[in-house]
Amino acid sequence: MPQDRPIDLVPSPGEFAEARAAEKAENARKSAIAARTVAGYAHDAADCQSLLAMLGLDAQAGKHAKGFDSR
Repeated sequence: MPQDRPIDLVPSPGEFAEARAAEKAENARKSAIAARTVAGYAHDAADCQSLLAMLGLDAQAGKHAKGFDSR
C-alpha cells in the first residue's frame, strides 16, 4: 500500500513574496501603458494631466513603458 504524502496547502512565504512582486510589476507595467495611451489621445498637456488625474495614473509611469506606441 503506498504511503500518503503530506499535501502542503499553504504556500511558503517565499512563494507569496514572489507572487506579490510579480503582481506589483505587472500593475506598474499596465499603469505605464495606460498613461501612454491617455497621453496619446489627449488634446494638450492640460487635458492629459486632468485625464491622468481622473484615472489615478502617474505621468512619470508612462515614461517607463518602453517600446510601446499608443497609436
